[in-house]
Amino acid sequence: MLAADAMGRVALVGILFLGVCTAGVAAEPNDVGARVAAQLAAGEFAPAVDAAMAVQSIERRDDLLAQIAAAQAGVGAAGASLETVARISDADARTRALAGMGRAPIGQAGGRSMADFDSLMQLITSTIQPESWEDVGGPGSVAPFATGVYIDPQGTLQRLEFDQADARLTQLRAGRVRRLGGDAARSSALRMVSLPRLEKQLQLRAAANRGPTETMEMLAGLRRIEYVFVYPDTGDLVLAGPAGDWQQADENRIVSTETGEPIVRLDDLVVVLRAMTTGRDMRFGCLIVPTQRGLEQFKAFAEESSKTPLQRGTRNMWLAQLRDKLGKQDLEVYGIDPRTRVAGVMLEADYRMKLVGMGLEPGVPGVESYLDMARRSPEAAGGMAVLRWWFTLNYDAVAATGDRDAFALRGPGAKVLSENELLEADGNRIHTGKSDDLNRQFAASFSQHFEDLCTVYPIYAELRNICDLALACALIREESLDEAAGWTMPYLGNPQGYAVRLGPMPRQVDSVVNHRTVGRGELIVGVSGGVRVDPNYLVQPSSIAADRDGKLASRREAVDLPDPTGDAWWWD
Repeated sequence: MLAADAMGRVALVGILFLGVCTAGVAAEPNDVGARVAAQLAAGEFAPAVDAAMAVQSIERRDDLLAQIAAAQAGVGAAGASLETVARISDADARTRALAGMGRAPIGQAGGRSMADFDSLMQLITSTIQPESWEDVGGPGSVAPFATGVYIDPQGTLQRLEFDQADARLTQLRAGRVRRLGGDAARSSALRMVSLPRLEKQLQLRAAANRGPTETMEMLAGLRRIEYVFVYPDTGDLVLAGPAGDWQQADENRIVSTETGEPIVRLDDLVVVLRAMTTGRDMRFGCLIVPTQRGLEQFKAFAEESSKTPLQRGTRNMWLAQLRDKLGKQDLEVYGIDPRTRVAGVMLEADYRMKLVGMGLEPGVPGVESYLDMARRSPEAAGGMAVLRWWFTLNYDAVAATGDRDAFALRGPGAKVLSENELLEADGNRIHTGKSDDLNRQFAASFSQHFEDLCTVYPIYAELRNICDLALACALIREESLDEAAGWTMPYLGNPQGYAVRLGPMPRQVDSVVNHRTVGRGELIVGVSGGVRVDPNYLVQPSSIAADRDGKLASRREAVDLPDPTGDAWWWD
């Protein structure tokens, strides 16, 4: 009924418009607007499009094309109307045209083509607390987040233990077929993704009630962002880096078939772009925070139990009691929606970094856990330590051309910082701003071997991709690259536009705490921390290095831009 009403309204407008313009034809036979109106009245849409495209004024041409698209939609020529809208140059004019065509709300298009997790979700909801999921009236929800963690019905972040999966889950995973990226499957040392062109194609697909293609969701296989280019003449704002084919790997990750590195994701780009362009000095991140009550109980239990040496065979039970006293830690996400994949990546990366630091997950050569280092150097460790480790950005510099139309991102992306905290009897944490030798040593070794850790644990490379996106989007904001390209982000930048996939709300996670016998004493370690993504200091004019040898400018100029009126949104 709605579609019929919408078509009726468009047809009525066409009739009224015809009555006005017929007189105009007689008075001004050379007026292109009158000529287009007459052609629309006669149903001659192709000649009307040709007439509109011959207009030199972009604004006038876009206005005529919008009228033609509305007339085509009014007679049910949906495909032709979208082809006409695709010719509209200005993104805002295109958005208005689509909104006025009586179509489904932009951003509310049909399902996506990427990874169908229905079977896996059905398995989870039928085997894990079946009465607790929202489909049967419970509080829990499940969503297809492709990471190595999941959120249970109580909002608790849990690690996926694939080595303990039952035969049914193993079968489902084995049955997943590798997806190829079509033309995007070919390996490329430098792939270009034009954000305005990508936005246009996403917008047109949404208007046709179609979601993004898999190639769009995978940003044409980009696995790192190394450059940001702007081309004002063609209206292109480009993210560039190495790319190629992808496949689904362990822990439900989508990774490069060539290197095993995670692929940069469209949803992550949109989340970070919206966050970083909201205003200057924007930042986002997460915190894993022990509760004050838990710390109070933890401290009291540890001090009391330390008065008596542990009996042989009781260590595991004692550690379980210690963790029970500390309880779960609260999860906090700021600057972005905590239900997004970006938030999940940050929380998982932070949590698993702490597992490595506590000796609960193996490191790589050169990265020892804090507790193992303390065992070798007991004089450097206290009787009970409360440590704070957190991820932050790690880039050598951003380089730029003199014309500020090309930028290079240089550096590993992320590093770990450390701090020792004092813990009062009531559980209050006191930030010291200082870090002891062992604490600094662990953070430094993790940062130094970050690339090796990314190879073993792809979640850290996923975090690196988020950091790359944040730095690139901060450059877009600070250098006004969107304005230079004439791009207003009407769809990707608008929360009411492109619909980002959301998952369950993360609320808590099990505390990370461990223990070692050090010398004649006992070392008990608890840890907190988070992720802080703050690229603002890197994009200040004083922080950006000059392209003195001209290599960056040459790389930008070597790019062969495709026809701006075509459908291509990526190229090599």
